[in-house]
Amino acid sequence: MESTVEQPCPICFSEKGLTMIAHSSEIPYFGEHTQLTILCPSCGWRHTDFIPAEGKKPGAWSLDIDDVNMLTVRIIRSSSCTVKINDLGLEVEPGGATTGYVSNIEGVLNRFEDAIQLMYRQSKSDDDTDTIEKCEKLLEKIELVKNGKLSVNITLLDPMGHSQILHEKAVPRDLTENELEHLEVGPSIPVFSSEDLD
Repeated sequence: MESTVEQPCPICFSEKGLTMIAHSSEIPYFGEHTQLTILCPSCGWRHTDFIPAEGKKPGAWSLDIDDVNMLTVRIIRSSSCTVKINDLGLEVEPGGATTGYVSNIEGVLNRFEDAIQLMYRQSKSDDDTDTIEKCEKLLEKIELVKNGKLSVNITLLDPMGHSQILHEKAVPRDLTENELEHLEVGPSIPVFSSEDLD
């Protein structure tokens, strides 16, 4: 379903309205969800998130990646989710431009790799040898994980409870009070009334 929402764009402030696309479908083991995409026709800004049909409670999921076959494990990451790979010292928190996605472990590793490559290129142009070395080591470790030669644990922390790792060995748990207090919850997007969704 596509509709126009009479709200200004949060980025370019265009008053032309935002386009909202809602699509409901079933994700195996995750249940029915709605993929909600809001975009601005003026500047191209877009925000996507996944909202489960059933209410969820804040939670965390973790999985040991100890085999190359684990790279195909499905990940559902909402815009409120923090992704951590503590064994590599990697963490991505939700920010102002964070969107949700459905991917797999390899896709998550590729996202980290892309961010490190960006830092690496910037460090090379700045001649920052310390950061260059750290980036090179991280890229080597990610490659070892992808080749099944290094085991790591991936953790999803979602105060909204919309994220999940779809594997029988994935371990769910409740978030601690400390985690709930300190976790980012993601971007603020325009609030819509129920009439906007009809």
